[in-house]
Amino acid sequence: MFSFLSKRNPSLIEEMDRNDCNPVLLENTYKQFQHINRLLSQWHRVYRNEILPLVKQRRTYSLLDIGFGGGDIPVQLAQWAKRDGIQLHITAIDPDRRAYEFARSNYPEGLVRWRHISSRELLHENEKFDFVTSNHLLHHLQDREVATLLKEAKSLSSGKVIFSDIERSNIGYTLFNIFSRLFFRHSFITTDGLISIRRSFTPDELRSLLPADWKVKSMFPFRLLLIHEKS
Repeated sequence: MFSFLSKRNPSLIEEMDRNDCNPVLLENTYKQFQHINRLLSQWHRVYRNEILPLVKQRRTYSLLDIGFGGGDIPVQLAQWAKRDGIQLHITAIDPDRRAYEFARSNYPEGLVRWRHISSRELLHENEKFDFVTSNHLLHHLQDREVATLLKEAKSLSSGKVIFSDIERSNIGYTLFNIFSRLFFRHSFITTDGLISIRRSFTPDELRSLLPADWKVKSMFPFRLLLIHEKS
């Protein structure tokens, strides 16, 4: 079943990554990201298990989110931290101006600092962040680009780096194909989601690309966490 999933296929291109994609469907996709991320991406669990134990209420912390897409995850991180009495200043960056304009238009100012910039460009500003996070970015990259991004993320972090992405599997592909068609329409969620799964890594594939100081964790449902923590 779905034997093509036995090997990662990074040559596939998602519709929303095309400069000439349908702008209405792209807008709907950005809007629907918040719903699918709440159901599947498990960032509240990541926040609770990987970030919250490292912070203290009397300190101010900084967090960088790379490739924010629809912007919902950095907004949720800011809201959770505020609820828990944590002073967390969040900067979210994305080199795609369409994502930047969507986030600026759909979320209140002040909660997150939105920037239209790449991680490579941000390095030249010599900024450091206590935490660096990213969601669903790794599978967009070629294998050689993953190493470059990880190096940039490490350089931008003074503490912990957390990348979350999809774990490629036949079962996950089948379930998403059924589930997404029922609830996410008039967007690129289904078509691009299925391509994303085909572009994604298995744990062993991801480990084979990593330096020794990174670790990979599997998380339900069909999630991979890639973590680097400085001593």
